[in-house]
Amino acid sequence: MKNIVIAGGSSGVGRVLVDLFLEQGHSVWVIARSMRDLPQHSALRFIEADLSQTTVSAEHLPDTIHGLAYCPGSIQLMPFHRMKAEVFTQDFSLNVMGAIQLIQACITGMKKSGSAAVVLYSTVAVQTGMPFHASVAASKGAIEGLTRSLAAEYAANGIRFNAIAPSLTDTPLAEKLLNTPEKRENSNKRHPIGRIGTAQDIAALSAFLLNDSGSWITGQVLHADGGMGALKLLA
Repeated sequence: MKNIVIAGGSSGVGRVLVDLFLEQGHSVWVIARSMRDLPQHSALRFIEADLSQTTVSAEHLPDTIHGLAYCPGSIQLMPFHRMKAEVFTQDFSLNVMGAIQLIQACITGMKKSGSAAVVLYSTVAVQTGMPFHASVAASKGAIEGLTRSLAAEYAANGIRFNAIAPSLTDTPLAEKLLNTPEKRENSNKRHPIGRIGTAQDIAALSAFLLNDSGSWITGQVLHADGGMGALKLLA
């Protein structure tokens, strides 16, 4: 049985991850602003926190930590000339500083496990330039650099760091981008594989990386994006 910490575990990808790890018989610590529809389960602990504004101390986390997924994110899309400094600051605070502070709180517990894994989340918009994505691409680009740096620094401690860079995924975070049949159809067509991603798609890959099945993978940014970042279809 493993101890898994999931930040943002009450919604989207994190919520699916919670169910996956509970089904596998692990203990799960969920950090989120609210419980929403989290199950009542003897192996689930809930920590209420907004990681863009507060930190979680190690004393509230398990003594030994085998896995950490940092799922909170933001999508603030607008023309660059309209982006005030506060937009960049908000995105960086949630996407980067929140992750850094939680990793620091977990690092001692992960060292104790002897074989731990961390999954962070980037975006296809880091590799593939997209209009109106300046803020999210800037903060998620930092996540990719952080992933590789920490993978190198903690390899000797048996701690693996990887990131997943999805394209548009059907989660509450993307609700405004998918709130009409026309928007959903257009988004599907933009992806070479013919559909947008699901929370299950990203959670399954996350679980693979956090489990022993991914034990030889570290320092990678995996592009689970329906081909968006690498393929160009003929017109």
